[in-house]
Parts: sequence; structure tokens; C-alpha cells
Amino acid sequence: MLRVIGGTLSGRRLAAPKGRHTRPTSDKVREGIFGSLESLIPLEGAHVLDLFAGSGALGIEALSRGAAFCDFVEAHARTAAVIRSNLEALGLTRASARVVVARAESWLNHPRVAAPVTLALLDPPYQFRDYGALLGRLAAAPWIGPGAAIVVEAARAQKLEPPTGLEPIRTKRYGDTQVWYFRKGL
Repeated sequence: MLRVIGGTLSGRRLAAPKGRHTRPTSDKVREGIFGSLESLIPLEGAHVLDLFAGSGALGIEALSRGAAFCDFVEAHARTAAVIRSNLEALGLTRASARVVVARAESWLNHPRVAAPVTLALLDPPYQFRDYGALLGRLAAAPWIGPGAAIVVEAARAQKLEPPTGLEPIRTKRYGDTQVWYFRKGL
């Protein structure tokens, strides 16, 4: 069962997409991510990007904990429909969330964000390998605010080198999952 871990929506259930396109972040990993974020950035009023959104659990967790807005970017239309359904079931409106059906790499060519992103959450499929290029684009993106936190979830065996412009903050391991925390330079 997938559920919201903390904040105003704590305990509420989330639907998970069926099939092999997604690997929802476990409760333990989401709890660890948001526990770590508390010491890095204020979530209250944050503008969040949930890239490779899947069920939307990471972005929804941020909204539950006080983020003002979240852009959910998901490549598969059926999976994006699950995100929309989760948002609707939780009473999260278009004023606080937007779901975009697009491949992350394509969306980054023409991003539409209403305000500078202060938190980017990336949970690509474990077979994804182009982290260097993806992080380089985020480090150079003018719409990612200075001091923004970028959190990347990947397989434990994945190696990740931060590009110029991203300062590594910490790395945490949870079983076969590893989470990297970066801060965009000022």
C-alpha cells in the first residue's frame, strides 16, 4: 500500500500505476528523503519539480508538507492519469499542481514553470543511465533557483558525478536504493 508519510495528508492512500513503467518510492525512502530535506531547505512555499513522476508520491509528499506548487512530469499517459487521480482524491487542485505528459528529456527542452524551482525530485527508472547530462541541464537551467535542492533516487550500484554548478550535500543508502542530495550554486 502506497500512502502519504507526513504533513497535512499523512496516512492518506495513493494509487500506484500498474505495469512495469514505474517503481514507486518506498515509504521508508520517502520518509528518509523528506527527513533529510528538512535540514536543507524550507518546504513551506516551495516550488517543486517531480521529474519522472510515476505515481506522483514524491511531489504529493512535498505538497502535503507545505510546498506551494508541484510540476509533475511523466512520460506515460496512463501513469499521468494515476497522478491526476491521486491529486483529485486528495483535494489538490490545479492551483497547487500541474501534470505534464512528456519524456523528462523532452520537457527539459521547453520547460514551463510558473516560478523558480526550489526543489527538484528525480526518480528515473533504474535502467536510466544518462544522469550526467540530466544533472548538467538542471545545473545550467535558469528556472532552477540558486540554492535549490536536487534529490536523485537511483539503484545503489549507480555511480553519479555532480556537474559544475551542483554541490553534493550527502548520499544515503536504503537497501538497493541510493539517494543523492545536491544544492545548486548561487
